[in-house]
Amino acid sequence: MSIDIQYKPVLPETKQPIIIIGAGGIVADAHLPAYKIAGFEVYGIVNRTKARAQKLADAFGIPHVFDTVAEAVAAAPENTVFDITIMPEQYIETLKQLPDGAAVLIQKPMGNDFNQAKEILALCRAKNLKAAINFQLRFAPFVSAAKYLIDKGLIGELYDMEVRVTIKTPWEIFPHVIIHPRLEIQYHSIHYVDLIRSFLGNPNSVLAKTLKHPAKSLSSSRSTILFDYGDTMHAVINTNHDHDFGPRHQESYIKWEGTKGAIVAKIGLLMDYPHGVPDVFEYCVAEAGKTPEWQTVKLEGSWFPEAFIGTIANLMRYSEGSSPVLHTSVEDVIDTMAVVESAYRSSDTGGVKVK
Repeated sequence: MSIDIQYKPVLPETKQPIIIIGAGGIVADAHLPAYKIAGFEVYGIVNRTKARAQKLADAFGIPHVFDTVAEAVAAAPENTVFDITIMPEQYIETLKQLPDGAAVLIQKPMGNDFNQAKEILALCRAKNLKAAINFQLRFAPFVSAAKYLIDKGLIGELYDMEVRVTIKTPWEIFPHVIIHPRLEIQYHSIHYVDLIRSFLGNPNSVLAKTLKHPAKSLSSSRSTILFDYGDTMHAVINTNHDHDFGPRHQESYIKWEGTKGAIVAKIGLLMDYPHGVPDVFEYCVAEAGKTPEWQTVKLEGSWFPEAFIGTIANLMRYSEGSSPVLHTSVEDVIDTMAVVESAYRSSDTGGVKVK
């Protein structure tokens, strides 16, 4: 059963220049390549170390490099979208400097913890910002394709969603992240928490355990998070970033199962990161009297960089009025942060003792 799957993001109808605040690796590897593919105009960039911003401006043809956020705001054209790519502890200070009512895309996570997330939400409300968090996994081609099939009812009633990641993650290439006291869930599995929420809504509760490696100094590198959605829906995240035993048994996938079919998406980016391997998107629709057959669909693009088009394109369309929904708004993502906070509380508290 072959299906024409619609999965590419809808682009804005109007021109909205972008000013990027920050010049880290994610900007070079994902934001700027994505915006180039989409044809978006990057008007300027600002970074505390101006030389880093200038280097990216030279590489990507960005016409303006600013010394400060205030200078960038003063020079911003009409309808500018501000793309904040700095560390969470700098969000509040930066958001305060943006014009009231501005469109802003904020790098995930939405603060270092739930309390900070609530401060960010309050500030965005006070300034009437059109603010979204860059949970771009929601817009990865394999996720958008799965959502299309599920929304069309082709795999029936969804009753199982699983994310499994068993890989070797080179945390050392993220020097500002590797030292975080809430490393694994807050900076990696948070993507999957947000993704599961986007499909299933908010869970009733969560059970979780996040763990250290006995020979490493990281705060955590493996997690299991089980979501309670009642008696029929099974939703779970299992991550292991310590599987340094070659590629043979490494795996990285999202699986959706329904009453009429199933979907499996291999997340190629995470295998041999940051080089990655090709994604694989497969689905099976059961037909009465026939042996189930899996279809493999070649999708254009991947999580990096193409998914980064989706988050900012949705923000631009919401800002111009062509889309009624801002999918990763701060109003929505505050619930992702609440689930993450609950996962940490569950991990700290422990399970029911066996008597």
